[in-house]
Amino acid sequence: MLIGISGFLMGFLGIELVGALIHRYLMHGPLWWIHQTHHKPKGGWELNDWFAVLFGSVGIGLLLSGFLGYVPLFWGYVGIGISVYGGVYIVLHDVLVHSRWGSMPKPLSRYLLALRRAHRMHHKHTMAQPGESYGLLIFHPRYFRQAKPDPVSK
Repeated sequence: MLIGISGFLMGFLGIELVGALIHRYLMHGPLWWIHQTHHKPKGGWELNDWFAVLFGSVGIGLLLSGFLGYVPLFWGYVGIGISVYGGVYIVLHDVLVHSRWGSMPKPLSRYLLALRRAHRMHHKHTMAQPGESYGLLIFHPRYFRQAKPDPVSK
């Protein structure tokens, strides 16, 4: 049980941290020519979407390799963590922030409001540099101070 929980957490949290570093130093660096399609979208498939395919392949590859016995089982749980993160990413990033496959009502959660604001501030930059807020789930606390939920009407 401990191996599963620790592997899952390593995959889920690890991909957020590694993804933020890749986003900051590669996507907003030498791979900007690909990533800029996400900062200047024209609708539909973006060249940048290949990054999701790459990260998803790593998660699924680890998951299958671990559960089929090619690598220690721990790595299968890491793959589950990465894959679950990918699902969360699609809902929060592609639906909540960008409304790519439908839209959600404005969130009431202060965390989700802060997440959306942080990512929208990231997108105000249409050039590789300068930039801000390269992670999705982890961002600067100032966005919490700026997030004010609408009062719920009765």
